[in-house]
Amino acid sequence: TCQNTKQWYQRRVRGNLAMDAKKQLRIKSGVVKRLNKEVQMYQKEVVDGELKVQQMKDEGKDPYDIKKMGEVVDESKAMVPDARNRLRKAVEDLDLLLEDKSSADLPEYKAAQEIRDDVSV
Repeated sequence: TCQNTKQWYQRRVRGNLAMDAKKQLRIKSGVVKRLNKEVQMYQKEVVDGELKVQQMKDEGKDPYDIKKMGEVVDESKAMVPDARNRLRKAVEDLDLLLEDKSSADLPEYKAAQEIRDDVSV
């Protein structure tokens, strides 16, 4: 069933591409770009939060405040895998659009390809 779903989705994406290639390329590349920033933001929040917790411990801050900051860091850690999964799916969608070389002369295609090249999943 997973293979059938993928085939259906590929046909759907390709059908949409034929209808409005520019729009689909702009949308999908924008989603990839946004989700890539989101993953980076969550990773930065985790690092910054862990440093803040350590700093609070070193300064002897209130244990309750340290615990609450630790919870914030844990929430950010939990968001990283979810954001990565959404990014992976968005990249797969963009890859399907980029498989169709008939739009390769469009500036949107070239921009989408650059965004795809910049993102590693």
